[in-house]
Amino acid sequence: MDIDSDFDYTTTKGTKGEPELMQMDSAEASTSKGKGTEDISKSMEKLGIEESSSQFKRKPVIIIVVGMAGSGKTTFLHQLVYHTQASNIRGYVLNLDPAVMTLPFGANIDIRDTVRYKEVMKQFNLGPNGGILTSLNLFATKFNEVISVIEKRADQLDYVLVDTPGQIEIFTWSASGSIITEAFASTFPTVIAYVVDTPRAVKPVTFMSNMLYACSILYKTRLPLVLTFNKTDVTDHKFALEWMEDFEKFQAAIASDSSYSATLSRSLSLALDEFYRNLHSVGVSALSGAGMDAFFKVIDASANEFIDTYKADLDKRWAEKQRLEEQRRRENMEKLRKDMEESRGETVVLSTGLKNKETSGKTMMDEEDEEDVEENYIETSTEEEKDEIDEDEDEEVSRFSF
Repeated sequence: MDIDSDFDYTTTKGTKGEPELMQMDSAEASTSKGKGTEDISKSMEKLGIEESSSQFKRKPVIIIVVGMAGSGKTTFLHQLVYHTQASNIRGYVLNLDPAVMTLPFGANIDIRDTVRYKEVMKQFNLGPNGGILTSLNLFATKFNEVISVIEKRADQLDYVLVDTPGQIEIFTWSASGSIITEAFASTFPTVIAYVVDTPRAVKPVTFMSNMLYACSILYKTRLPLVLTFNKTDVTDHKFALEWMEDFEKFQAAIASDSSYSATLSRSLSLALDEFYRNLHSVGVSALSGAGMDAFFKVIDASANEFIDTYKADLDKRWAEKQRLEEQRRRENMEKLRKDMEESRGETVVLSTGLKNKETSGKTMMDEEDEEDVEENYIETSTEEEKDEIDEDEDEEVSRFSF
């Protein structure tokens, strides 16, 4: 009875009941808005549209190890894992090489557990490099889950060691490599460790090619780069440091070579002089473990440099990217709103261009039919004219008949 009386009051009373009706309408509108936002958030989650990553964390430091095939990259990463365990450094290992058969160390997150490299090659009919690239692309689509896993363990970790494919160009110059590095750098301090094969770099031309590749990685990733001269137990890396500090010594080392590549290297040595000043370099031995302490000191200095210098540029680029994305969403929503207003709730037929093609095809067929009719008319008219001419000739012949 009380409920009925209240209902009668709100609906039958005059001016006294109107405020309550307005309150009920506002409450219903607020609840509908709340439901609408919940539905939108749910639909965004289903579509995989998420908000920006969580707040930036100073720990752990991400170390992405890249290097040419045969430079000792995987062996060097094995030595890093051993050093972290022996020094009570809290490390976390991530393998991004889908084609490796066996690893000398245990990986906490392994791409091979998610993507099967050989199955990708068979399914998409790809070669070895295409299979690696496609596997990385597939893994990059779910890389936000990797970031969330590391975020949960951020307080328990000091470093995250990332192993990359031996085909360096697949990671550094692919879209998936950019996605992975930007995802890391937007959440944690990230440093690139470029492994150089020191015995091969003794030749000035080979040394210059390594420096050019390091320069391209630096400007492509826009992250701190550490030149890691590996295999110092075979060849000391002091000659490389001298060439980097004094280009005249590099010029003297390459003076005896008169080839085109040597001439190009002499010219590039002057251009890369400024590039060398912003680089950290260290000599290590993946076999003996020499230089590991110095390597981690350089990594810590590069992480501080990332926070002081590189992060500001990264935040600026990220804000610009978010602005463009928001602008694109607004344009799409405005376009959808206009389409809904024009359709007035009716079914909207998306213009795919096929209808225009059909109409144009019909008009072309009509034109062809008209041309055929005209041709037939012309043919019949000419035939009639010919018959009339023949009849006239027959009449003239009949007149002059003997």
